[in-house]
Amino acid sequence: MRRVSHVISVTAVCLAAAAPARAATLRCPPDSVKVGNVCIDTYEASVWQIPPTNTALVKQVQSGRVTLAELTGGGATQLSPATSCSRAYPTNFPDDGNWTPVPGASPPSPGVYAVSIPGVLPSACITWFQANQACLLSGKRLLTNREWQGAAASTRDPGTDNGTTDCNVGHTGSPSDTGSRSNCQSAWGVFDMVGNVDEWVADWADKATGCTDWTTSAGVPGSDFSCFGGPGGGGGASSLPAGLIRGGNFGSFAGVFAVSAGRVPSDQTFFTGFRCGR
Repeated sequence: MRRVSHVISVTAVCLAAAAPARAATLRCPPDSVKVGNVCIDTYEASVWQIPPTNTALVKQVQSGRVTLAELTGGGATQLSPATSCSRAYPTNFPDDGNWTPVPGASPPSPGVYAVSIPGVLPSACITWFQANQACLLSGKRLLTNREWQGAAASTRDPGTDNGTTDCNVGHTGSPSDTGSRSNCQSAWGVFDMVGNVDEWVADWADKATGCTDWTTSAGVPGSDFSCFGGPGGGGGASSLPAGLIRGGNFGSFAGVFAVSAGRVPSDQTFFTGFRCGR
């Protein structure tokens, strides 16, 4: 029995060492930054329709190396940029995320991909289901709530917006191009975690119907809008599910602790986007 116990203990030590070792050796592609042992997209996602026959461009997207010039030069079209939400997502990429492949696509694909590049409006009017699939089709995934919170560390949250370099929280009714607010960068190097567009994350919760400013009552700096539980969020079997949304947007009380469980996963708004990771 002592021998078996020794083998188990050695295995446990090896497993415990695996995560730090991966963090030390992880190399992130150019479209992302290393946050712990995860590659977090540097910019909020823009969604592009690319003919699956353009395999070279698709590979550039999936490797995290594509540029805006390559996308536009390769015949790609951005879908649903924030505010206009036009051009809409194609019929083979429906709201429920149950896509069908473009005929002849190999491997099967609806031709829709999520990209992390600077200098474009983030895509919006997207459901949680579509955002989840767009990340997967690009070789990525939606961030967990924990990963999002970690990547947002030390993003400047001044509570005001000078309209040029601060985070876009100015209640202007208009989002800004990805990465254009130079002071809105986390300690890890991730842009626009505060304001601009809300960002879907992977986690779900019971839908809340009330909102609070929990940061003030908890003595945490900032007055971030929280729709997570609270008044009306009774839970139980009768509650609707909600996909968590982080960061706030250009027209709300945004911040690194802003969190909302106020929207069902099938909701679409012109101020809700997402961010992927690997």
